[in-house]
Amino acid sequence: MARTVVIGAGMGAMAAAARLAVAGHRVTVYERAETHGGAVRRHERDGFGFDTGPGLLHLPAVWRDLFVKTGREPLEECVGLTEVDPAVRHVFADGTSVRLPGGSRAGTVEALDAALGTGAGERWSALLGRGRRTWEATRRPLLEEPLTAATDRARLGRDPYPAPRRGLLRRRTPTLAEAARAELRDPRLVALLESHALAYGLDPRLAPASAAVLPYLEQTFGTWYVGGGMRALADAVYERCRARKVEFRFGTAVSGVVVEGGRAAGVELADGTRVAADTVVCGIDPRPMYGGRASAADGGPGYAAGRLTVLLALRGGRPEGTAHRTVVHTAGPGGATRTVTVLRPGDPALVPDAGHESAVLSVTVPPHRAGAGGPARDGGIAGHVDWTAPGAAERAADEALAAADAAGLGLGPRVLWREVRTPADTERETGAPGGAVPAPALAGADGAFLRAANPTGTAGLYRVGGSAHPGGGLAHAGMSGALAAGLVVEGDDWRGSR
Repeated sequence: MARTVVIGAGMGAMAAAARLAVAGHRVTVYERAETHGGAVRRHERDGFGFDTGPGLLHLPAVWRDLFVKTGREPLEECVGLTEVDPAVRHVFADGTSVRLPGGSRAGTVEALDAALGTGAGERWSALLGRGRRTWEATRRPLLEEPLTAATDRARLGRDPYPAPRRGLLRRRTPTLAEAARAELRDPRLVALLESHALAYGLDPRLAPASAAVLPYLEQTFGTWYVGGGMRALADAVYERCRARKVEFRFGTAVSGVVVEGGRAAGVELADGTRVAADTVVCGIDPRPMYGGRASAADGGPGYAAGRLTVLLALRGGRPEGTAHRTVVHTAGPGGATRTVTVLRPGDPALVPDAGHESAVLSVTVPPHRAGAGGPARDGGIAGHVDWTAPGAAERAADEALAAADAAGLGLGPRVLWREVRTPADTERETGAPGGAVPAPALAGADGAFLRAANPTGTAGLYRVGGSAHPGGGLAHAGMSGALAAGLVVEGDDWRGSR
């Protein structure tokens, strides 16, 4: 029986561990923290519960596949899964608002036309049609197949987004922001598109136009909520691992990978202990372990952003008709796009009684670095911020809550208490450098938005999780586990679905 060590107990790492255990490996997971799930965590206080990581799920088929492949109980028998409808409410800087239905192109067109004027829906639909073509061109190499050789990276460095030709000369493939301005024209539609990039920590001014796949995926495959919060999904995956005899060692940090004869032979723990293994799967950000900083091969611009969250315990029940997710758009200096996402799930499991409500505000912000100074005045996400500096977190939280209330949400007067969590908290809890949140891999930009390949230059050593191909987000992290497990079981020439 092959011995496999998995470093970290994040979602991608646990997905790999469960699959490898079913394939006959003896799997041990070493996690520096005292719990599983990585950034998928839950905060509880006074009968209130909050997701402190992702609060919604896209592409649930990834996790359905994991549960089918690792046992008889399907995902829906392990967690309560409900499609969110309307999928989202947007409130734009001019006060216009629109509710977009889940999984309905015609409904989306109708809603946008009614809110923004005739023709807005068709322009949005046309852009998402180009997002669909991008998805069809990149679905296998960017989600269903491992990233391996340099030829893969070179091939995916070309942006397949079919930008409309203007004039006689074909110009370079645009950035997402350029595509938005040229093809959507209405600044509210531009903000709508850019908000999908910002939600994943991507700067629309730098992200390739291929990022149009993000709203396409949401509209096509829906937005889903896990009853009790996303932590329930992490718990279900953990229990599936335990049922398949995966062993977990919490509070045990790995300091390095032991390599003998050019092959991974185990790991070294922080206390100096060496653990032998036939295969090592690294489910944490590899940069601290190898003493490196972000490079194009490790993800480049996708490491730029962190997330500030404000947990709100509110007096009074959730008003009838409240959208589960509201995105508030604000106009920053120089035309910079800024958004505040407000999640109000209305889940009885997250409140002490029907007379209270829980809400989570989240804002994409620069990652943490001690001594780096305060947030930039333009609200940009480049650079770093010292989130432990006195007042930095509270000021940012005040601004987020003020933006939500300016959009008519009326949360401020109802606040019983709040807690603010910054990228510094994320770094402390998960070990992610700067508390940065990796985005999904994207084609284009000469490969700058790709992630580290699943196989490494060392035989028997593989990468999974948001820092590895195919990148961040729950679905993509889950797929990284499937891809790495396939490489271990089938060999390094395995090409996934092809």
